[in-house]
Amino acid sequence: MATNTWAIDPSHSEIQFKVKHLVITTVTGHFEEFSGAVEAEEGFENASISFEANTASINTKSEQRDGHLKSADFFDVEQFPTLSFKSTSFVKDGSDFELNGDLTIKGVTLPVTLEVDFEGIATDPWGNVKAGFEVKGKINRKDFGLTWNAITEAGSALVSEEVKLVANIQLVKQA
Repeated sequence: MATNTWAIDPSHSEIQFKVKHLVITTVTGHFEEFSGAVEAEEGFENASISFEANTASINTKSEQRDGHLKSADFFDVEQFPTLSFKSTSFVKDGSDFELNGDLTIKGVTLPVTLEVDFEGIATDPWGNVKAGFEVKGKINRKDFGLTWNAITEAGSALVSEEVKLVANIQLVKQA
């Protein structure tokens, strides 16, 4: 079977994270600069997937918070300008997939498992073949060295340890 190469279409994709703030609300952020590639046979099962994001491109709609996230307290973008993911398996589960791989943040590489909903394949008006996926998962930020926190007067953490990952990815088939 022929292997196809696919690239993330950044203008039709988003890489988001969600973190509880004060245990009562969720703050959503995203990375504005990222890239990725997929090597796959028809149907995508057993695909090889790689991804990289520019940590300095983090955006939570708050310049002050973004500045703090870029500091050594969190991503330390001067020393660690990218975060990356490399798949170890991509297994079909019904019409969807389980994605396993190694996530590297702030120089720490750990295995993660992500749920992937396959949204389908379509051809755009210019003849480009596109594939859509929604990727979901959770990590503990402290496992990756993102350990800063503060305690409120009530004794609760300012920022949760759990980070929800949500990515809506549109791939474009390469010629």
